[in-house]
Amino acid sequence: MKYAKKHLGQNFLKSKRAVDAMIDAVAVLPGETVLEIGPGRGALTGPILETGARVVAIEKDPEMIHLLEEKFSTEIAGGQLVIIEGDVLQDSLSDHGLVHQEYSVIANIPYYITGAIIRMLLESDSHPRAISLLVQKEVAERITGRETKKQKESILSLSVKAYGTAQYVMSVGAKSFSPPPKVDSAIIAIRDISKEQFVQSGVSENQFFSLVKQGFAQKRKTLLNNLKQAGYDTEPIKAFLSEQNLDSRIRAEDLQIDHWFWLAKHLGK
Repeated sequence: MKYAKKHLGQNFLKSKRAVDAMIDAVAVLPGETVLEIGPGRGALTGPILETGARVVAIEKDPEMIHLLEEKFSTEIAGGQLVIIEGDVLQDSLSDHGLVHQEYSVIANIPYYITGAIIRMLLESDSHPRAISLLVQKEVAERITGRETKKQKESILSLSVKAYGTAQYVMSVGAKSFSPPPKVDSAIIAIRDISKEQFVQSGVSENQFFSLVKQGFAQKRKTLLNNLKQAGYDTEPIKAFLSEQNLDSRIRAEDLQIDHWFWLAKHLGK
């Protein structure tokens, strides 16, 4: 038995119900390629292979790779499973034969790199058609707007909405993992992934996210103050907020995705 390594954020999933829900969330097709990030002991790998999909698994831990090679030797020999030792945040997805919109992602990822992984997948020129992830429950609720009286945005939630549609699939308790994490988890699905909003608005991804990051630079400050400090002309912002019946003291977290695209298109430093 290989033990979880804390420094790699390993918490192995042991809930069959959660595994099935993650696979169903992306509607895996027979013969489709599925990218699995951090397969660990293979709790997800086996059931994904059973759908008939081809799996590309990227694993950072050499001990887990050895375990997977023993467990799935037949699938590896037949070409249905490809195991790559590496860091998904350092690799180019296209280097692993992953082609734009022709694969999906199913993964139980380390919580501490959730945002980095989601942004990497969505921003990539080789982005997937659908994503199913196990993430910290609080993060899942923020991304999807679940159980909040008024949606509060973050850079991560806006990143997801800029590229696709997020769904809260189900909650997954800490006891569904070995070892159990200190917080509960949830499965989210991201579908309809595209860069169409950028194309339609005429706004580049760099332009959009530069504005968003500057708007969130100091969370306790108003949007106007943050953007003024970043060198933006605040008069068009004031006019836009007034036109949208928004308080001039509004903070970045209270703006919706459409507001950000308008500002990115019309603002100049």
